Amino acid sequence: MFVATIVASASLGQGDIAEAADRISAIGATVTEQTMLEPGKAADLFFEGDAVAARKALQDMAGSTDVIVQEAATREKKLIVADMDSTMITIECIDELADYAGIKAQIAEVTERAMRGELDFAEALRARVALLKDLDEAMIDRCRAERVQIMPGAKALVQTMAARGAHAVLVSGGFTRFAEPVGAEIGFHKVVANILDIERGVLAGTVTDPIVDSARKRHELEGAMTERGIAQAMTMAVGDGANDIPMIEAAGLGVAYHAKEKARAAADAEIRHGDLSVLLYAQGIASKDWATTAQG
Repeated sequence: MFVATIVASASLGQGDIAEAADRISAIGATVTEQTMLEPGKAADLFFEGDAVAARKALQDMAGSTDVIVQEAATREKKLIVADMDSTMITIECIDELADYAGIKAQIAEVTERAMRGELDFAEALRARVALLKDLDEAMIDRCRAERVQIMPGAKALVQTMAARGAHAVLVSGGFTRFAEPVGAEIGFHKVVANILDIERGVLAGTVTDPIVDSARKRHELEGAMTERGIAQAMTMAVGDGANDIPMIEAAGLGVAYHAKEKARAAADAEIRHGDLSVLLYAQGIASKDWATTAQG
């Protein structure tokens, strides 16, 4: 049995649910139940049939709706592994840090190409960090305070999952000086990121090896599964760039969040319109059951 969860960024009506049911039926699947998960916002359609074909049929529904199709029995996950930049926060930290050095445009272009999978991630990271050599260390904390904003839905997602017994890992190709406070604020249990080398109060232009790359992201996912005895089907990975593809592919539910094309193609599901709270509805959790301390 599969479930297709429809989440509207604006308003979800009976017409939207009927259209989804018709699209599922049109591929030869059988809709067995329709449930309004949250009035005007989210609905579940349970069905038997081809989940891949159903996802494809539902992807192009009109309006600002996101649809996630998955096995009904394993929809509530026990492990989430997430990217940070442009996923759990709204910015790319290295681009904003570069702005304090007056070279944002130069570095942002490389970041964009790396996220699209056009450049080797580790080489691109080293090249960008080298351009930041001699930047005052104080600019890191200033950048974090002035530029970092938590992605809407991030706190609700992670804190609600944690409150229901899930383990949460933030694994970033960015830097610990950003990731550790971000991870603590959102509610992650573990944070993994790169370490910027500092010498005499300025950036040395290097990062400590080994670099947290796509292989490390997948390793953290698989390591947490093994350590905690969590089946693959009970895991979720969410990210937006090419560097996230291995962990997206390795998870039970790999999610592309407002993502680059290669990440979208690799994912089991994608969020194009809504925020990270879509992933709570996808697990069958309505807003009345979200962690009360989570405000974003």
